[in-house]
Amino acid sequence: MIRRPVPLPGEHIPPGTADWRTPDARRWLAAAPARWARPLWVLPVLVASLVWDIAAAPLAPCTTAAPCGTDWLGLGTAVVLLLTLYWVWRQPRLALVGLTLTLAGLAAEDGFAATLGEPSTLVFLLTAAFTAAGLVHRLAVAGRQRALALEAAGPAVQPLPAAARRFRRGRFSFVLAALLLAVAGFGYRQVQQVADAYEERAAGATSLSGRVTSLKGDEDDISVLEVEAGGRTHRFETVFPEDFPVGSRVDIVVDGDWAALVAEPYDAFGWELLVLAGSVTGLAFLANGMDGRARSERLRRGPLPVLNVLVREGHDDSRTWVFAADDPEGLRPILHFHSRYAFEDESEDEHEDGRDAGDDAAGFAGLGRASEILRGAGPHPPLREAVLYGVPYAGSEVAFVAREDADDPEVSVECSVTAVKPAVPGWGERGPRRRERESPQRPVDEIAAGMTPTAGPWVWTAHGFSRAVGLGLLLVQGGGIWTALDDGLSWTWLLPALGLPWLVTAVATALTWRITADRDGLWVTGAWRVRRVPWDAITSVRHSDDGIRVDRAKDSSVELSPTGWRWLERRTGREPYADRVVEEVRALLLRPELRPSEEAPTGRQGIPVGPPLVALSVLWGAAVLLLL
Repeated sequence: MIRRPVPLPGEHIPPGTADWRTPDARRWLAAAPARWARPLWVLPVLVASLVWDIAAAPLAPCTTAAPCGTDWLGLGTAVVLLLTLYWVWRQPRLALVGLTLTLAGLAAEDGFAATLGEPSTLVFLLTAAFTAAGLVHRLAVAGRQRALALEAAGPAVQPLPAAARRFRRGRFSFVLAALLLAVAGFGYRQVQQVADAYEERAAGATSLSGRVTSLKGDEDDISVLEVEAGGRTHRFETVFPEDFPVGSRVDIVVDGDWAALVAEPYDAFGWELLVLAGSVTGLAFLANGMDGRARSERLRRGPLPVLNVLVREGHDDSRTWVFAADDPEGLRPILHFHSRYAFEDESEDEHEDGRDAGDDAAGFAGLGRASEILRGAGPHPPLREAVLYGVPYAGSEVAFVAREDADDPEVSVECSVTAVKPAVPGWGERGPRRRERESPQRPVDEIAAGMTPTAGPWVWTAHGFSRAVGLGLLLVQGGGIWTALDDGLSWTWLLPALGLPWLVTAVATALTWRITADRDGLWVTGAWRVRRVPWDAITSVRHSDDGIRVDRAKDSSVELSPTGWRWLERRTGREPYADRVVEEVRALLLRPELRPSEEAPTGRQGIPVGPPLVALSVLWGAAVLLLL
C-alpha cells in the first residue's frame, strides 16, 4: 500500500506556483555534468600525475651557498596545490583559480621550454588542462540547469518566507577557519623561532671546513654523518644523506659542544607540517564559509521562482531529497542537499549553533535524529508536499516550506546548508533508503515480461566484476601469507590463521559463485558446498552488502558474498549484475509458470572451489618458506 504524500495546506502554496513534473525534472537531470567531468573521475588522474611529477622532479642539493632551510615559497605552493585538489571536488570556480596559479608558478620557475621537455610535467599539464575543461563544463551545465529550472517554474515569483530571510550561513565555518589559521600562525612562529635561534648562535660560532668520514644509519634508521674538522669528529643527523658522500668537504659552525651543518642548519619539519595542515584546512573552511554566505545572500535578494515538489528526509542520513510533484512513490530523486530549520520568531544569535553551518559542517545536520539514523531505527520518513524557493542547479542555495507529518497542522521552513547536488550516479548520491533508491524494486510483471520460459535450468554465475574482486582478494591473501611468514616462526603466523578462513571463503565465492534454478528449486554454489533450496521453502531473495541472500522459512538463510562490487559497477555506468540476478530469481519465485520444467544435471549445479584453494594456499605458504 502506497502512502500518500503529506499535503501542504493551500494557503501556504503561493499563487502561480508550478508543479515540477517528471518530464521537466528529467530534462534538468539530463543537463547534469557529463561523467568525464565529474570529480570522481578527474581527481584520481590529477593526483596521480601530480605525484609522478613531484617524484620525478630533481631536488636541489643542500650546499653552503644554498642551505636547506625553510622554503616558504614551496610550502605556499603546496598549500595552493592541496586546496586546488579539494576545490576540484567542491568549488569549481576556486579550482580554476588554483590551477591557474599553479601553472603560472610552474612556468615562472622552470620556463615553458623546460616544462615541455619533462614527460612527467607534460603529463601533469595535460591532466590539468583536462581538469580545467571539466571545471568549465560543470559551470556551463549549471547555467543550463538554471535555465531549465526557470523554464519549469514559469514567470511567477514570490518573496522568501520571513524565517528564511533571517537564516544566516557561514559563521560555523568562519569560527573553524579562525581556529585553524591561528594554529598555522602558531606553527609559523615556532619555525621562525627555530630559524632565529640558529642564526643567532651561528653568528657567534666558529666556522670550520671538514671532511665527511662516514655515513651510516642509527638504530632508528636515521642517517648520521660523521665530519672530521678542527681535530675533532662531529656527528650530525641529516635528512638528505645523498648530498654528503664520504670524502666530500662540508662547512660547519661550532660553538662549544654545539655544532651544525651549514648546508642543513636546522630541522623544523614538524612545525612546517603544522603550518601546512592548518593553512590548508583553515583556508578551505574560510572559502566554504564565504561561499555559503554569498549564496545565502543571493537567495535573499528579491522575489524568487517557486516550484511545487515532493521532499523526503533520508532515513540513512540527514539529507533532504527532492522528487517531482507527480512522483508520489518517490522513486526517482531529482536533487539533494542538507537543510536546517529556520525560525521567524527567534533571534539569530539564539540559534546560531543549531542553524549556522558551512558546507563542511553539514554532517552536524539532523543531530537530534542521529541515534535513530545510525541504528536504522524508526519509520521511514514520509514524502511531503513542499514549495521550493529559489532556482535549483548544481551549487545553488534553496529553501522550502512543508509540513512535518499528517498529524501536525504546522508548517516549517527549512534552508539548505550545503549546495544543491543532482541525484545522478557518480555525484555523491546516497539518499533515503539507499538500497531501494539505488536499485528500485521493479514490478514483477515488468521483469517477467523480459524472461522467456524454458525447459532447461536458469543459471547465473560469477561475472567479470565479481572475478576481479576475487583476484584482488587472492593477491591480498598471497601477500598476507608472504608477509606473515617472512620473519620465520613467530607470532605473526597468527595473522593468516585468523584471516585466512575469511579470505579463502571470499575469494572462492567471488570467483565461482553460481545459482541454478530448476523445476524444484535453487542450487546455490558457495565456497564450500552446493546447497539445495526448494521453491516452497524460500521466503525472499534480496541483495545484501554486495552479496545475494536467499531467506528460508524454517532454516538459516543462504548467502553468497561477495558477488561483485556494486559501487564500482554503478560508477562505471553498469547495472550491478547481482541486482539483475535477484530480480530474475524473485520473478521465478513469484511466477511459477516461468520456472524450468526439468531438473538441473550435476554438471550444471556448480563445484565449490574452497577446498582446492586451501590446498593452493598451503602450497604457497610452503613455497614462501622454501624461498626465504
